[in-house]
Amino acid sequence: MVCNVRLAEQQALDKARQMADQSPNDQQKQQLKQQIRDLLKQHNAVMVAHYYTDPELQALAEETGGVVADSLEMARFGKNHPADTLIVCGVRFMGETAKILSPEKRVLMPTLEATCSLDEGCEPVEFAAYCDAHPDHKVVVYANTSAAVKARADWVVTSSIALEVVEHLSDQGHKILWAPDRHLGRYVQQQTGCDMLLWQGECVVHDEFSSQALEQMKHLYPQAAVLVHPESPSSVIDMADAVGSTSQLIKAAQTLPHPQMIVATDGGIFYKMQQAAPDKELLLAPTGGNGATCRSCAHCPWMAMNNLQNLAEIFDAKNTEVFVGDALRIKAMKPLQKMLDFSVDMNIRLKGNA
Repeated sequence: MVCNVRLAEQQALDKARQMADQSPNDQQKQQLKQQIRDLLKQHNAVMVAHYYTDPELQALAEETGGVVADSLEMARFGKNHPADTLIVCGVRFMGETAKILSPEKRVLMPTLEATCSLDEGCEPVEFAAYCDAHPDHKVVVYANTSAAVKARADWVVTSSIALEVVEHLSDQGHKILWAPDRHLGRYVQQQTGCDMLLWQGECVVHDEFSSQALEQMKHLYPQAAVLVHPESPSSVIDMADAVGSTSQLIKAAQTLPHPQMIVATDGGIFYKMQQAAPDKELLLAPTGGNGATCRSCAHCPWMAMNNLQNLAEIFDAKNTEVFVGDALRIKAMKPLQKMLDFSVDMNIRLKGNA
C-alpha cells in the first residue's frame, strides 16, 4: 500500500510540475478568468475552493459568489446554494462529499486525477477487512476518505470536531478504530485517552514537517507563534502554540498576539489567513532538516492539479463529473449525518452554556 501511495504521489508531482511549466502568462490568465466567469453564469454554477488550492482559484471563487473553505463546509455551502452545478476545486473525495450531500446537483471538478495520499492509502476492500477483524470497535474515519470508506464507517469526522466525537464515544464506553491519518489519530488518542486502533495512513504534506528544522526556525523568529495542523507528526505538534483544523488555524492567526506565525500546514492557506490577519507576517514551517529534499514542500501536488486552464475547460472536457451511486451515497451519508447532527447539538449546548 505504501508503494502504491508513493507511486501516486510521484505521478501527481510530475503532473503538477508539467502543468506549472505550461502556466499561462498574465494576459492569458485574465482571459481565462473572464471565460470562467461567463461559464459560471451560463451554466448556473458556483465555485467552491479548498484552502489549499491556488490563491488565484480561491480569489475567483470568492469574486464569483462561491466560497473558500474546508471540505465539509464546501459541501454544505454547495448544498444550500441555489446553483444547479457545483464546481469543486480540490481533490476527489471533496467532490464525492459534495455529491453525497447534493445528489440532485451536477458536481464537476477541474480534474478527477486530483486525489489524496490519505485516500490512496486507505483502499476500501482492505479497510473493510480490517474493520471486520475488529467488530468490537466503533469505526471513525476522517473526512479525507473515499465514499466507499465512509460507507463502511460508523462516524465521519473533520479535524475540527474529531476530539469531541471521539470523547463522546469514549464516554459511552466504546473503543475506536480510527482511519486513515495516524498522526491525527494519535493526537486524538493522546487528548482523549480513548482506546484506539490507528490505521497507518499519512498526509504527504503534513508528514514532512520537521521538528528539528522547526526548532532552528524558532531561533530565527523567537517572537513567532507556531500553528500546527494535527495531521503533522507528534514532535511538531508538541512545539505548537495552537493546534487545529484549517479554519481553527486561521482563527488562531487572528487572535494570537504574536507578530509572526510559523504555519505547519499547506501553504495555500496563506491566502485566507493573510486576509484574516493582515498585520501578521506568515512563515511556512520547514519540511526537512539541513540539506533535506522535500517531496511536497508544503504544497499538495494533487491540489496543484487544479488550475485556470482545466477550470475553463470543465464543461467541455471528458471525465470531469463526479458520480456516486445511490446505494453507496445512502450508506456514506449515514455516518456523515451523524457528525452533522452532533455538530448542531454541540453548538446548541455550547450556546446554552455561554
